[in-house]
Amino acid sequence: MKPALRTRACELFGVEYPIVQTGMGWVAGARLTSATSAAGGLGILASATMTFDELKKAILEVKDRTDKPFGVNLRADQTDVDDRIRLIVEEGVRVASFAQAPGREIISRLRGEGVVTMPTVGARRHAEKVAEWGVDAVIAQGGEGGGHTGTVPTSLLLPQVVDAVDVPVLGAGGFHDGRGLVAALAWGAAGVAMGTRFLLTRESTVPDDIKAIYLDTPVTGTVVTTRVDGSPQRVIRTDTVDHLERAGRLTALPRALKNALAFRKLTGTSLRDLLREGRAMRKSQELKWSQLAMAANAPMLTKAAMVDGKPEVGILPTGQGVGVIDELPTVQQLIARIMQEAEETLTRLGA
Repeated sequence: MKPALRTRACELFGVEYPIVQTGMGWVAGARLTSATSAAGGLGILASATMTFDELKKAILEVKDRTDKPFGVNLRADQTDVDDRIRLIVEEGVRVASFAQAPGREIISRLRGEGVVTMPTVGARRHAEKVAEWGVDAVIAQGGEGGGHTGTVPTSLLLPQVVDAVDVPVLGAGGFHDGRGLVAALAWGAAGVAMGTRFLLTRESTVPDDIKAIYLDTPVTGTVVTTRVDGSPQRVIRTDTVDHLERAGRLTALPRALKNALAFRKLTGTSLRDLLREGRAMRKSQELKWSQLAMAANAPMLTKAAMVDGKPEVGILPTGQGVGVIDELPTVQQLIARIMQEAEETLTRLGA
């Protein structure tokens, strides 16, 4: 392997290749995570949609399937986050990733236990803030990314973040092949993080008919909407999304409250803890109570499609890269191909 492909991220995570599979809710379970790590990348379990017992079981399953390093994606505002941190420390999990900044105290605690901390950011100032708090790495996700996303394209955001911080930066948003990996390295990144590309693999447990929808989606087939949970979120444009866009606040809020209670039941969160989480989110993100209720829409509507296979009542989070993906390789085949393409691209540039 060419020296340029052995990056700071490889050393930090203890992996062979600078490729991260992100912790996608309802998607990144033990099978996909272990397959990614076994193939030389860094797989990350999505724990935000798991109960504590489900997370423990998933971690043990990953460890049973591979002895390679892996990570767990955490929500810092969950009431049992201390128990989850204690669990990943006890089980020797290498990386803790966060969709939002976890705060100084959690970062300090994880680093003190030898766990690599890696939040996702969508702006240079956010990267500077978490770097000051002591994170080990950051994922800079451009507007092409799936799920909750910003407006700055990866080609502009990634170099900005690289210039702003000294820690390794992983690029996310639009990456799907070896040429993209080399482009990220050219911008100064230490690797790439991908969600949609790993969702569309054989090890992904997303139902086959849902994967077929993804494979048929063109580059122009996605939309960024705020009608799911109040924050900008990139999803495949479907009749369900169009309906959400047309729905008024009077019909959206009752549905959100219903989903909040359903999500509470699924994750084993008591009503008291749900309110406590809500108060924490309201304080940290300056949200209204109506926005907090809407925040439950995303996981429940995602579950409807990604787990239950009902796109007519759910949403399909995706990056714009979905439009250039047309097959379902195994994770091993995908990572091997990306690395081969990266080698060939570097050779071509060198010539």
